[in-house]
Amino acid sequence: MRSESGEQRPASGNQRAAPKAIGFIGYSNTGKTTLIERLIPLFAACGLRVSAIKHAHHGFDMDRPGKDSYRYREAGAGQVLIATDERWALLTETPRRPAPLDALLAQLAPCDLVIIEGFKSEGRIPRIEVRRTTNTEPPLFPGDPNVIAIAADHAVETSLPVLDLNDAAKIAAFIVQRLHLA
Repeated sequence: MRSESGEQRPASGNQRAAPKAIGFIGYSNTGKTTLIERLIPLFAACGLRVSAIKHAHHGFDMDRPGKDSYRYREAGAGQVLIATDERWALLTETPRRPAPLDALLAQLAPCDLVIIEGFKSEGRIPRIEVRRTTNTEPPLFPGDPNVIAIAADHAVETSLPVLDLNDAAKIAAFIVQRLHLA
């Protein structure tokens, strides 16, 4: 279903509460993906249902020329759902403008926590900035109230909590406490 502005909407009219979310931001090669990869099983072990969203700066395509799903998209289908016995994927074309984070969150199945990588300046999602010693750039958003902590492998001068980037269990505990997930 499309809104008046042309954005894709969930097919059902049912509105549900947005899941709790935590974002991870940082410069390239600071370890955001590796940290998230280490956090997901820790949350799952606590019985939390976890989903993830990643913003890619460059275009990507899960499809391949010649495949039926690719042909449907090339023919003009705005959405193509590909399903196997093990998983399914919904490909949605957004030619006019990128989909807002809220619209992407609405596409997810109900869960307890969504981990978001990227989307640095969109929405009011609490975020943790990831920093490494090798990163000499200034903090991304030093005055942003949505940045609730820094995860780093070195000392950082800030009034925010500084979490040890190499201690995923402590970062997970911080998130559980901060988002009231327990």
